[in-house]
Amino acid sequence: MFSKTWTKKSTLTFSESVKRLKALLHDCDALVVGAGAGLSTSAGLTYTGPRFDEYFSDFRDMYGIQDMYSGGFYPYPNLEEYWAWWSRNIMVNRYMDAPKPVYDQLLEIVADQDYFVLTTNVDHCFQKAGFEKNRLFYTQGDYGLWQCSAPCRQETYDNEETVRRMVSEQKKMRIPSELIPRCPHCGRPLTMNLRCDNTFVQDEGWHTAAGRYADFLHRHTGGRTLFLELGVGQNTPGIIKYPFWQMTAKNPEATYVCVNYGEAVCSRELEKRSLCISADIGSVLKEILERH
Repeated sequence: MFSKTWTKKSTLTFSESVKRLKALLHDCDALVVGAGAGLSTSAGLTYTGPRFDEYFSDFRDMYGIQDMYSGGFYPYPNLEEYWAWWSRNIMVNRYMDAPKPVYDQLLEIVADQDYFVLTTNVDHCFQKAGFEKNRLFYTQGDYGLWQCSAPCRQETYDNEETVRRMVSEQKKMRIPSELIPRCPHCGRPLTMNLRCDNTFVQDEGWHTAAGRYADFLHRHTGGRTLFLELGVGQNTPGIIKYPFWQMTAKNPEATYVCVNYGEAVCSRELEKRSLCISADIGSVLKEILERH
């Protein structure tokens, strides 16, 4: 449907782009927010550099791991070390607050609008900022949930209490063996509820959220719908980016906006109904709030 030629060009200045985005937000009948990793990066949830070194320098020195993402795939020699790593990862990226108020700023901007959020992020930042749960669809899982590694059934388990114990009681990069989580039904080890392969569990909550998202889109198949893409890269464009392009193309009154530092692109076919802003998302949101 779309050509292989994408465009990043914009003749607008940063100030002009923000002014246009604010006008689009004001005039739209419905707002669909698509959020990727770049939004959380803007909020300070970085997976490399000083933040990684602060929490994982021992794993870096022992195994040469250089970032939080790749550390999740490292073949640790035992479950005690595996969960020492993951409990820290969950703690700093799920249960600790983001360093910057980017999600709070976004909520302030969209709170009074008819909006829905589709996100591939798994850090729960939307709900921590106060977004309504029934307006959110986390497609790729949640750091705060575990599932059976088999899985023996489509069920997930809250992990906060155990994760906090794992973090506080681990020593020398190992958790106590008795804290290794196991499925209450089959006894197999639990694992993260993250979409990595075909064992990903889509529980009742996942399907309920998917249904709400589908209903929202159905109610807004026409009219002035704004598809606002924030920080979506090229890892999984089929979840947010391409569907947003397709829905914008089908609705002549819809507009597509992409805000992503260094990766703000749209299809050539949608160029006249798109706005691409290559800038830090937090800076864009702050500018919107400061404009009167």
